[in-house]
Amino acid sequence: MDARDFEMQLKADGFDEIEYQKLDPRPGKGRHRHHFEIRGLVLSGVFVVRQAGEPVVYRSGQVFAVADGELHDEWIEAEGAHVLVGRKFAKPESMRTQEQVPTQQ
Repeated sequence: MDARDFEMQLKADGFDEIEYQKLDPRPGKGRHRHHFEIRGLVLSGVFVVRQAGEPVVYRSGQVFAVADGELHDEWIEAEGAHVLVGRKFAKPESMRTQEQVPTQQ
């Protein structure tokens, strides 16, 4: 999948923020969570994500994903990485509640 197609798919899937990132090599950030869903396409280099089990290595052309609130770690190998990443923020609780309550006429 190329970057343009991936970006269009992110938008179609409701990802709110989309950006290209050039990442320098770095060790893991430590186990952490985000308050958003993340999906990314590795354009070059190596991006590593550890979620529930062993680390998974993502290379050029591969897509990684981390669910909203999922405990994980991530790091960048020696060659660095260039990724296209999207973030999808959950709707606030007040908006979810409004959607579930039918309007009476």
